[in-house]
Amino acid sequence: MIDEMDKKILNELNKNARLSFRDLAKILGISVATISHRVKKMEDLGIIKGYIPLLDQKKVGYDFTAIIEISIEKGRLSDVEKKLAEFENTVGVYDITGVYDALVIARFKDRDHLNDFIKKIQKLEYVQKTYTSIVLEVVKEDIRIKF
Repeated sequence: MIDEMDKKILNELNKNARLSFRDLAKILGISVATISHRVKKMEDLGIIKGYIPLLDQKKVGYDFTAIIEISIEKGRLSDVEKKLAEFENTVGVYDITGVYDALVIARFKDRDHLNDFIKKIQKLEYVQKTYTSIVLEVVKEDIRIKF
């Protein structure tokens, strides 16, 4: 679906999504039109979903990250996950293997917001049990895909 040049473009955009097509063309040694065409194609295909700044969560007031594992009644996983994905603090919702059925990563400004969030999850229909871990220190967190 993507070739080596697309990968090079994506690697550069991962380093700095604010690069102009002109700057990308200079770095990669190809024309601005080629960059424009390839980026547009990757956007249209959904390979590039958007452009966002990487924020320091603590500097913007989010002091807590929680990892919440959830047991869900058989046959209701998708229903519950859709509701979890709508919650404002939710960063990610994952189907997982193991003891629990789903995993949620969420960020909070303080302990009270975390407490309210967990209680909200526990009140959802079909949620059987939750297990919450609080992240003490982030050693590495990088959602960028590198080629």
